[in-house]
Amino acid sequence: MLDRIRIVLIGTSHPGNVGAAARAMKTMGLGDLALVSPRCEPNAQEAISRASGADDILDAMHRFEDLETALADCTWVVGCSARSRTLPWPMQKPREFSANLPAQLSHDNARVAIVFGREDAGLNNAELQRCHAHVHIPTNEAYSSLNLAAAVQVMAYECRQAWLEYGDNAASATSQHAEPFGVEWDNPLATHDDLERFFAHLERTLIAIDFHDPNNPRQLMARMRRLFLRAHVDHMEINMLRGILSAVDKSATIAPSKPAQDRE
Repeated sequence: MLDRIRIVLIGTSHPGNVGAAARAMKTMGLGDLALVSPRCEPNAQEAISRASGADDILDAMHRFEDLETALADCTWVVGCSARSRTLPWPMQKPREFSANLPAQLSHDNARVAIVFGREDAGLNNAELQRCHAHVHIPTNEAYSSLNLAAAVQVMAYECRQAWLEYGDNAASATSQHAEPFGVEWDNPLATHDDLERFFAHLERTLIAIDFHDPNNPRQLMARMRRLFLRAHVDHMEINMLRGILSAVDKSATIAPSKPAQDRE
């Protein structure tokens, strides 16, 4: 279970935070660390010093140029953020996250990513919209500043609590959280890569049928993302949706053009 949880750090600017995050992960049994476009040298001496013996995690960590590649094989993506947003998104507290974790890891292909943003700016809207859910750590309102490594420690602790409660085989859990839909599912969940290809195809189709104006988006694609990420579709369902879009594409090419109706 724990070996299928990835900690993703975006744009980290201080090597000490990378090392401290690695230490926080190792104390809780996590080992998969991914850095996206780091703004520092993550293997600097300060990172090694702050890792305090978690050098193996630093040695094994992967670097990615973009978030899409870092999340490609993940089936459930959770973004840690304290930012206010104009478009509401499914929000959880860390304890709710850990309660849902065994269900999200019940499929053989399942992999969870926990995404953390930059020390100075956190996650931007585009990055937040790549997440199925957001987690907010309820800090002291009078002093809510939380160091990156401390946030990683909180989430890593919750991962370990879920593992201690349900064991390494999440699928064998007998609680109501044993399966993401309450029953054993018949197809593996769609990965982040599957979903991103679908969203790109959906936007192309909506533009082609004159429903979506990319120059006046009005949050259409953000809302479409929220809809389908909330549904947590499986691999067969995503293929069905892509097939429907392909049929619409073909019809739009063959059919004579008509005045646009029912625009966003």
